[in-house]
Amino acid sequence: MDLGLTGKRVLITGASQGIGESAAEVFAEEGAVLHLTARNEVNLKRIAEHLHDTYGTEVSTYPMDLGGGQAPLDLADAVGDVDILINNAGVIPGGNLFSTDDATWRDNWDLKVFGYINMCRVYYARMKAAGGGVIINDIGNAGEQFDPDYIAGTTGNASLMAFTRALGGRSLEDSIRVVGINPGPVDTTRIYKLLKRRAVDWYGDEARWEELLATYPLKRPAKVREITDLMAFLASERSGYTSGAILTVDGGIASRASII
Repeated sequence: MDLGLTGKRVLITGASQGIGESAAEVFAEEGAVLHLTARNEVNLKRIAEHLHDTYGTEVSTYPMDLGGGQAPLDLADAVGDVDILINNAGVIPGGNLFSTDDATWRDNWDLKVFGYINMCRVYYARMKAAGGGVIINDIGNAGEQFDPDYIAGTTGNASLMAFTRALGGRSLEDSIRVVGINPGPVDTTRIYKLLKRRAVDWYGDEARWEELLATYPLKRPAKVREITDLMAFLASERSGYTSGAILTVDGGIASRASII
């Protein structure tokens, strides 16, 4: 399926690993022009070289930390206008109210929650002036599952879900689409860190994390491409009437409501 993304300018944050790295590969396959940012300069250079050598993709990299209100402004000055923004930077660690301290909440919210908001503020204005665009926020299904053992993440993700729906509800008036994706567990290094943290909280033994895989649909996390292929579709005109929506990709986890 040709998604019509050839030549589209795509900015991906958190692009040095995991979902961000996979998203860069998907958009490169579709012929997009890529702008990649993350804190890990070495990984960014490696990915850029791979995408250029494999697909002939034009790739620019911007190693930086997007925490703080000024960083998105600096990034936008360096990158310029884009057609598609993928907000993906930042991970919030697992833990309950007492195993996550104030500094953990603030530091991680600064990058993910406020980072997404600030990037949207900067690029929404640019897209409106340019005549339109697409913003995709990679959030997480913890925003639908209020998990006391992932309390900083579930609270932050719920906030970003509300923000995405609020911004995207009227954004088509400016020819901009704003959508969110809520992955559940995904086969990246991050999910295994969370499982180990939960094994400590539940069992007092990090080594028992593999037991938790049995609770997942198909007894596995999602494949990364099961998330990033959706990103490419949502960014395309084939999904041109989608805005203010959150698409959950978690094998049904968030829908397992039960009276028992």
